[in-house]
Amino acid sequence: MVVDVRNYTKKLKGRNVLDGVSYKFEGGNIYGLYGRNGSGKTMLMRAIAGLIFPTDGRVLIDGRILHKEISFPNDMGVIIENMELMPQYDAFDNLKILSKVRKTATDEDINEALEKVGLHDVRKKKVKTYSLGMKQKLAIAQAIFEHPKLLLLDEPTNALDE
Repeated sequence: MVVDVRNYTKKLKGRNVLDGVSYKFEGGNIYGLYGRNGSGKTMLMRAIAGLIFPTDGRVLIDGRILHKEISFPNDMGVIIENMELMPQYDAFDNLKILSKVRKTATDEDINEALEKVGLHDVRKKKVKTYSLGMKQKLAIAQAIFEHPKLLLLDEPTNALDE
């Protein structure tokens, strides 16, 4: 998978939060975004995920223009700050509901992801009873349970113990 960000600009409230950003992310690699608070790292991830529209420029996913030729990147797992799953449901049911969107994950995939992040034993507890760290683990499970080719992880270790 290739993500090609071309001259991407995003204005919010008259201020450029992204200003002419260009970068190509090649499949099979791990990239890290480094910068000061408020420098646009999360906004860039939101742009790549298709969660915001550009003021100018574009994002291409495997050569296809995001928001023109495709609505959202296929085969992507995401953790973006302040993501909340449905607190009234348990962890398993949250992922089961999400699995109906792409229809690629099985119950086994869901259980495997919950096992990997250490939530399998509490998968039937309502998310509203989870600690902040447990919610972060569930966010990670949500990002990986469909075995995506692209993972966008914004501060994935927040609130996690060792």
